[in-house]
Amino acid sequence: MEQNNYQGALQKPTGSGFNAKSTTSDVIKGIDLTGKIAIVTGGNTGIGLETTKTLAAAGATVIVPARDTEKAKRNLTGIANVELETMDLMNPDSIDAFTEKFLASDRPLHLLINNAGIMWVPLRKDSRGIESQLATNYLAQFQLTARLWPALKKANGARVINVSSHGHQFAGFDFDDPNFLNREYETLQAYGQSKTATNLFALELDNLAKAFNVRAYSLHPGSIAGTELGREASLELFQQMGFLDADGNLLPEIAASLKTIPQGAATTVWCATSPLLNNVGGVYCEDADVAELASDISMSNGVKRYSLDEESAKRLWILSEAMTGFTFNIN
Repeated sequence: MEQNNYQGALQKPTGSGFNAKSTTSDVIKGIDLTGKIAIVTGGNTGIGLETTKTLAAAGATVIVPARDTEKAKRNLTGIANVELETMDLMNPDSIDAFTEKFLASDRPLHLLINNAGIMWVPLRKDSRGIESQLATNYLAQFQLTARLWPALKKANGARVINVSSHGHQFAGFDFDDPNFLNREYETLQAYGQSKTATNLFALELDNLAKAFNVRAYSLHPGSIAGTELGREASLELFQQMGFLDADGNLLPEIAASLKTIPQGAATTVWCATSPLLNNVGGVYCEDADVAELASDISMSNGVKRYSLDEESAKRLWILSEAMTGFTFNIN
């Protein structure tokens, strides 16, 4: 019987042997990526940079598209097997230009790591009127993946990795008002919606693409110290999240739970390379293994069932085509 992860049917840990403390060095051990080509969005900072370093050191050619290429060039200095390109995820024309250039090279694409994202920003919209967290964290990865589909298919064994978040538990996807036209903007709701969309996309992509030997995954990297993600968030927001005390100090239990950057990137690298996932896809992962289904009440470890819902995944695919103006035909 054909397997898919609708409603979380496959959300069971594999017994990978890894955990929250595992690093990229641990999960890449024994993996040879010589001859493989990878694209890592946001691959010049934070866990994206760690992902780039790890894949390149294992032999892959890693292409890093970046909005600020001067900053990216500085951050990528000294890393072998890396190609730097220009792309702005908030600009659909920029995504098209990047993908056209890559496709013109006639190379296969073995790994697409949709890592870049923004978090907890004020209300902003792109040129199409789409809320910025939805545009950057989700619609850009839909457009990028759709445009690169011929190269993924050509690889005859590719994986698409969507970096999601535990924050998907803040909100499901609001099909009636995704761009906050008729409801008050709340940045955590917008962030949660964008990450739920990321999970639904990996779910449906895997179901459609596995016939072409392309598998898709979403993941929570963990709460990580030393990244730039929360740079626009207010002190009050971090207090609301339960990260800081009344004086603005990081709570000890939060500090103890934070991952290092090599630990934070480990799940991305595991999803991209683990042989344990050769015959399973569409799953949400955390701590370098397939996650459990989350409780339906409050925030908890694992993945919420609503972000693995078959009807929502199919509905979102159609809406995404309408919002991007691009039909993603997998055939």
